[in-house]
Amino acid sequence: MPQLRSWYRDQMIIVAGWIRIHAGSRAAFLESCRAVIASARSAPGCHDFCTSPDLVDPERVNVFELWESVEDLDRFRESGPSDEQQALIVRAHVVQYEVISSALLT
Repeated sequence: MPQLRSWYRDQMIIVAGWIRIHAGSRAAFLESCRAVIASARSAPGCHDFCTSPDLVDPERVNVFELWESVEDLDRFRESGPSDEQQALIVRAHVVQYEVISSALLT
C-alpha cells in the first residue's frame, strides 16, 4: 500500500463532480481510469485523485481530486481523457474549486 502523504493546507484546488456513463459501461470506464489515477497520484502537486462508482446510480461515476495549485492541475490535465474514455461519457458535471480556507476534522 502506498504511503499516505500529509496534505492539509489552507489553499488548495478541489475538482469534484460526476460523470454519466453509457448504460453497462461503468466498469469498463473505471478500469480505463486505473492508469490515469496512478499517474495523477504520483504527479507533482497531487494530494488525492479518485473516480468511484456511485452506489445508487449505475450509470454515474463520482470524481474527486485535490491539488496544491492550478498550475499543478493544468500541467497534469494537458492530455485530457482518452478517445476510448470520451466515447463512454454521456454527460459530465465536474467543477474546479479554489479553497482559501479549511479546517482539519480528524
